[in-house]
Amino acid sequence: MNIAKPAALLVAATALLAGSTAAATAAAPDGTRVTAVERVADQVLPGHPAALKVTRDQVRYDGLTLTKAPRGRLAAKDLDCAYGHLCMVVKGTKFDFYKCQTWTVNNWTGDGPFTNNQTPGTVARFFNQDGSVRWTSTAYQAGTATWNPIFSLRPC
Repeated sequence: MNIAKPAALLVAATALLAGSTAAATAAAPDGTRVTAVERVADQVLPGHPAALKVTRDQVRYDGLTLTKAPRGRLAAKDLDCAYGHLCMVVKGTKFDFYKCQTWTVNNWTGDGPFTNNQTPGTVARFFNQDGSVRWTSTAYQAGTATWNPIFSLRPC
C-alpha cells in the first residue's frame, strides 16, 4: 500500500475528520488510486506491516480483513462474522480479526456494532492508551461499543 504520499494522507485525514465516507476513491498526485477502505486502514492501523492484498473493496492483512460496511444503521446481528472471528464496524469500515495478536489502533471514534464469534469463552480485550484494559468481550457476545478511546485490542 503506497499511501506515504502527503496529499493522499491529507485527503484521507480530512475525509475522516469530517466523518465523510461518501467519496469512494481519491487520487494521489502521481495518479495512484486510494480507496476509502485504504484511507481508513492507514489512519487506524499505524505501525502495522503493509497490507497483503488491496482491492477496491477490501484491505487484507495477516490476521485482519477490512471491508466497507453496509450503509445504514447497523446492529451486531447485521455483521457477517465467521466462526472464530471478532468483527466490528468503526467509521463505516468493517474490521474482521481472525489472528491472535495485539493490534495497535488509532483514531477510533464513535459507536459501532461488534460480534465476538470466537470459540466459546475466548476473551477479546480492548485497551486504553496506558495499556490498561478498558473493556472485555467473552465469546459469544454481540452488541454496540463506544470505540473512543481504544488504543489497542487483542482478539483472544
